[in-house]
Amino acid sequence: MDDHLELPPPQYLGRRRQSSLDEIAAFADKISFKKEGELEETPDLKKKIPTRMGKGSYVRIGEDDEATTVIFCLPEKVGVLADALKIFQKHKVSMTHIESRQSQRYENDYEFMVEFCAGEQEGDCAGVIAEIKKQSTYFKIISRNYQDNEDAIPWFPVHIQELDNFANQILSYGDQLDCEHPGFTDEVYRKRRKYFADIAFNHRYGDEIPRVEYTKVEIATWSKIYTNLKNLFPTHACKEFNRVLPLLEQHCGYNEHNIPQLNEVSNYLKSTTGFQLRPVAGLLSSRDFLAGLAFRVFHSTQYIRHASRPLYTPEPDVCHELIGHVPLFADPAFAEFSQEIGLASLGASDEYVKKLATCYWFTIEFGLCREKNGEIRAFGAGLLSSFGELEYCLTDKPDKADFDPSVTGETEYPITEYQPKYYVTKSFEDAQRKMREFAQTIPKTFTARYCPYTSRIEQLDNKKLILKNMRQLRREMATLTEAMERIA
Repeated sequence: MDDHLELPPPQYLGRRRQSSLDEIAAFADKISFKKEGELEETPDLKKKIPTRMGKGSYVRIGEDDEATTVIFCLPEKVGVLADALKIFQKHKVSMTHIESRQSQRYENDYEFMVEFCAGEQEGDCAGVIAEIKKQSTYFKIISRNYQDNEDAIPWFPVHIQELDNFANQILSYGDQLDCEHPGFTDEVYRKRRKYFADIAFNHRYGDEIPRVEYTKVEIATWSKIYTNLKNLFPTHACKEFNRVLPLLEQHCGYNEHNIPQLNEVSNYLKSTTGFQLRPVAGLLSSRDFLAGLAFRVFHSTQYIRHASRPLYTPEPDVCHELIGHVPLFADPAFAEFSQEIGLASLGASDEYVKKLATCYWFTIEFGLCREKNGEIRAFGAGLLSSFGELEYCLTDKPDKADFDPSVTGETEYPITEYQPKYYVTKSFEDAQRKMREFAQTIPKTFTARYCPYTSRIEQLDNKKLILKNMRQLRREMATLTEAMERIA
């Protein structure tokens, strides 16, 4: 196998379940590693039901909030996995997840990713970490509680399937509406919201997004919003948005009498820019939401706002997602810019995630751009899905400034009223360049790169991986050079 090729994505032993160390160690003794193979995959677990976390109104699917992941490399030899597992057994630490593969960092090494619970009742976790670190040629800790260990970095998904690990860690669930929400006293609406939340809760990577039969009331709400906004788009939306919207009407059923299906829209996006939609039951944390963008995954709601206030919603709904966000995810330059923010967030501290989330707010949600003719147009989803603010943002009332991530990321903003200030970009390409330059100032030990062939994040933190990517780039440049010469 060529040394520049990725191994197949690791499969899972003990997927999200507590396993007996004795059983795993006994099994490990019988495993012979293969250059082109991985461990066998266990059957899927039964679907779990939502439970409360105990922190605010978060909902989760059962993974411990104190889970810690250790990635380490050991020299290849017979029984290397068994030796590694015995360290956990010695210190009485139970594992919840394990992966292994041939190391891409060092020749003749094997790389392990082990997840375990780092709670007070979980054995000598510090002893495990110290012993593994001493024996390893490469060692890294990834943890949600990274502040507690100077060797740790914030946890982030490495494979697209790992988005399942946090997709249900959301604020509120289904019918849990604030008392000031337009649908708070509407029992029919609250049950409908729970129906949509259950769809999102049980969704897993690789599943088709279930088709929804929207009610006449929901379609009427969509119709009013779509009709009012579409009248403004020719004069208020950016040219990229106005180019894509007719294509969505042609291929995905966008019109005033039909609410498009997430699965059909997601398939269309994948065929244009590689972006895809994933249903979500509510608001994710900034860190988790931005992590999805790194994989070109947009977490989308599927419910619609309450019919009593069709031109207002206190939280993102399917109108905001499909009308405001989706069209520009079909534009290559905008898709690259969006992914750039997501990649920058991986492994970043809370301080910088907040700055990146603020940049996201002032661009992807409420961004303006200057067209080649000098006119300012809207491209942010919060503007393109709001009839009133779409008109307001192009007036002389709000302040406008050029987009600069180092400045924009420090700007305070309201979330319940029109923005007093907007940032203007020259182009999506220019915004991506500025975001990449800003990302270089974020203190991290690696640069994150998404590999579309394996749906994995590569941590470029050693020469071997960097050289592998440089060889790929040279081949691509040679192909482009050849194509240009043929044209010339």
